[in-house]
Amino acid sequence: MWFTHKVAFVDSCVKNVQPITGYGVSKILDTGNANFQKGDLVWGMTAFEEYSIIAETESLFKIEHTDVPLSYYTGILGMSGITACAGFYEISTPKKGETIFVSAASGAVGQYFPEGIDIYFENVGGKMLDAAILNMRKLGHIAVCGLISQYNLAEPEGVKNLMPLIYKRVTIKGFSSFKYFSHYSKFLDILLAFIREGKMVYIEDIAEGLEKTPAALVGLFSGRNIGKQVMLSAIARILLALKYLTLGSFSSQGVDNGIA
Repeated sequence: MWFTHKVAFVDSCVKNVQPITGYGVSKILDTGNANFQKGDLVWGMTAFEEYSIIAETESLFKIEHTDVPLSYYTGILGMSGITACAGFYEISTPKKGETIFVSAASGAVGQYFPEGIDIYFENVGGKMLDAAILNMRKLGHIAVCGLISQYNLAEPEGVKNLMPLIYKRVTIKGFSSFKYFSHYSKFLDILLAFIREGKMVYIEDIAEGLEKTPAALVGLFSGRNIGKQVMLSAIARILLALKYLTLGSFSSQGVDNGIA
């Protein structure tokens, strides 16, 4: 009986298998949408496959600037860039000379910031958030866009060190990048200027072929990749020479990927 149920479960899973979806860069081969034309390059939500039919186009953005690698639109010039700019320019409003800490899922906060933190860009949560709060300066700002350490816990960890928020008058605010899509043009101008002037260096780790996707995803959790993990589909190998790149990416903050 157990074996019968197991087979039925597996059969059901196989029948309902869907491609992984996320953010990627694509070239439009055909469209009936008046906002797009054949040959347009776009970034937005798509799937891990060579070709896709995208019905929901509200979150697709045309790519107008191709003097930078198209793969950048899966990260720094895409969702990751919107998140970073929204957190800094709209939530935190940093000033020259202030100390800014952007968290990752490792490290000792007090060790690296003995004089305190003015702005904390929170991605981790849990013990990291607790430590950061203890190291905040007066009138500091905490912008919360993720809590990666908490997502898969059966019972999320509570924050214990809240008292400094009161006597240091620290502001803590959560935000979602989706609310700042309307600011994309402004954010893009800022980021492109940094890249073109050489003020910002962006590192990518590109794996070619959809068959490399499982290994690339697993590698994120062991730190195997150096920089943003990007997946390049087979057909993109041909289009790459023409600057028509079809690719997707993973983020260590969770799955942030897409191929079309």
